[in-house]
Amino acid sequence: KMDETKKKKKKTAECCGYPISIFFIVVNEFCERFSYYGMRAVLVLYFRYFLLWDDDLATSIYHAFVALCYLTPILGAIIADSWLGKFKTIIYLSIVYAIGQVTMAVSTIHDITDANRDGTPDNFTFHIALSMLGLVLIALGTGGIKPCVAAFGGDQFQEHQSRQLNTFFSVFYLCINAGSLLSTLITPVLRAQEYGIHTQQQCYPLAFGVPAALMVVSLVVFISGSGMYIKTDPEGNIMWSVCKCIGFAIKNRFRHRSSRYPKREHWMDWADEKYDKLLIAQIKMVLKVLFLYIPLPMFWTLFDQKGSRWTLQATTMSGDFGAFILQPDQMQTVNPILILTLVPIMDRLIFPLIQKCGLNFSPLKRMTVGMLFAAMAFVAAALVQIEIDKTLPNFPSSSESQLKVSNRTSLRYLFLYSSADYMTLDHQNITVSLNTNPVITKAFSLIKGGRQTLIIPSNPTLMYLVSVHQAKMFVNGWTADLNITNLDSIEPSATSNYTLVSHGKRDFVLRHGEQWCEFSQKFGFGASYTFLIPSTVFSTDCESKTEVEDMKPNSVHMALQIPQYFLITTGEVMFSVTGLQFSYSQAPKKQAGWLCTNAVGNIIVLIVAELGKLPKQWAEYVLFASLLVAVSIIFSIMAYFYTYIDPAEIEAQIRKEQGLEPEEKEKETLEMEEKDEGQKNDQEVKKNQDIRFVKIRLCWNMLIYTL
Repeated sequence: KMDETKKKKKKTAECCGYPISIFFIVVNEFCERFSYYGMRAVLVLYFRYFLLWDDDLATSIYHAFVALCYLTPILGAIIADSWLGKFKTIIYLSIVYAIGQVTMAVSTIHDITDANRDGTPDNFTFHIALSMLGLVLIALGTGGIKPCVAAFGGDQFQEHQSRQLNTFFSVFYLCINAGSLLSTLITPVLRAQEYGIHTQQQCYPLAFGVPAALMVVSLVVFISGSGMYIKTDPEGNIMWSVCKCIGFAIKNRFRHRSSRYPKREHWMDWADEKYDKLLIAQIKMVLKVLFLYIPLPMFWTLFDQKGSRWTLQATTMSGDFGAFILQPDQMQTVNPILILTLVPIMDRLIFPLIQKCGLNFSPLKRMTVGMLFAAMAFVAAALVQIEIDKTLPNFPSSSESQLKVSNRTSLRYLFLYSSADYMTLDHQNITVSLNTNPVITKAFSLIKGGRQTLIIPSNPTLMYLVSVHQAKMFVNGWTADLNITNLDSIEPSATSNYTLVSHGKRDFVLRHGEQWCEFSQKFGFGASYTFLIPSTVFSTDCESKTEVEDMKPNSVHMALQIPQYFLITTGEVMFSVTGLQFSYSQAPKKQAGWLCTNAVGNIIVLIVAELGKLPKQWAEYVLFASLLVAVSIIFSIMAYFYTYIDPAEIEAQIRKEQGLEPEEKEKETLEMEEKDEGQKNDQEVKKNQDIRFVKIRLCWNMLIYTL
């Protein structure tokens, strides 16, 4: 025992009282969190606008990925505790993680398969397969290292560094929040940049490439400190022991199901013939809490839609705040900012005030109120959605098509004309006849559920359809090739590809040889424009160009989302933070169930998005709010009948019954002798025991909060 203790307490290099090794761990955690949250911030928009999935499919795949990220920590803990140890698990799974991020970044380069140079990938299967592979690897990596990094950092401290350990976990948690906050601010800005070899598109490669680079940096930094770490061997995974104990209890109970066998107080007591009573008592605590967890996934069902449904909602709103432009995916930063504000207010002001009023605001009551706040957040989101729906264009249903005509067939004046609005058609195949001499007739097949413009050039026999997107497009009515800023040359009577542009005022230069002119145009969020260029464009100094607004800009402001973010964050503080404290106080050694509630919540979103298919988005928000209210009522009833326990007292009683206390005291005395020989009195032994207890509790509590 003495050799083991000395090995564990070997001296490490220190700086300002801290092990130098923890600086590598802190930097590693900051880079990893930046990588994960940066990638996740723009993920749903990548699905929606790069892979061109609809809102439901984009939401489903997003939540499937998040659910996988919350399930894989169990696998990572088993690998670390049973086979590789924490250090090797972090190294190997970080490599998998980095490969996944790089794969994801490569999948966003549209020029790889854009053979016709129209800004859209020609082989979507390639990009989808590559991105799905990348997401699976990322989920394995981020989830696998999640339960290891904080605990590995705690391993680096000695018994006399309890104060430094406390500071380490505070800095560690600060790095998590700093990484997530900065990445959620920065990566949407990178996404909004324009790039492309042939056409200018939103810069998803940069938005995913920077998180990939940060993950590589995270791995390199962690490996750099390898020689300074204290590395512990695998200690065996408690989860496997728990499963075997439960399995034996069930089998033994079934074997003795006859009435001639006396009943036992709890069905887990049937395992005491083979397993330790302390383990059985701990499993009872865990099962009691897990039963209470059954309704909890519904909270996460609503909460995690900040990154999917609410982000998609923000794409239909205006982010012009005057002094700055806010991207739709940047609205997610409101949550961590409010968290940093509300947590101290709740802890220092609200909860003490409620307590002084004599109200019994127990942890389970706080969690119930937190769920109700989340339900109110979705009611607020539904009200915002109703306002948005009033301003949105009347898009065709999946069985309809919409058509607008752009005509420049006046042979004498060569002027451009566009119909005022889209015609909605319930049939896909149309025939267009022009009253020319001779009459020109041409058949077209429209896209169901989409908008198209019929371009009729000066040579009517060449008329053609183009699909309408949220972007800008130029139609060249000039008699020769036309060069336009940031676009390839456009042939006569041809159109440019739709090109995405950032919000605000943009300048364009039209050029043909020595002739040129320029004009400016202000672009709004979500709008679509077609610019019709007549043959007289240079003689009129661009004044004769015609602007057609295919889709009006968004008019509902993103600031209207702030109330729903405030409500959901208030709910998070009451539900999540309190739930972690409750879980630790009632079952301090088994916390995997809390993670599983988050994973199950994301799976529920996936199911509703794919199977619900409600015609209006606001109706889906109301559905989720109603479900959470119903679940909170069920949870409040379960909480009413729940009896709080003291795990430490139960464990101490069992140890006393088993006669384990003398052995524990002997072990404590042995460690005290090594630390400071000559001081063996009971007071010092207890002091050292308390310090060690604080260390273990802090390590475990911060690890779980990090999860």
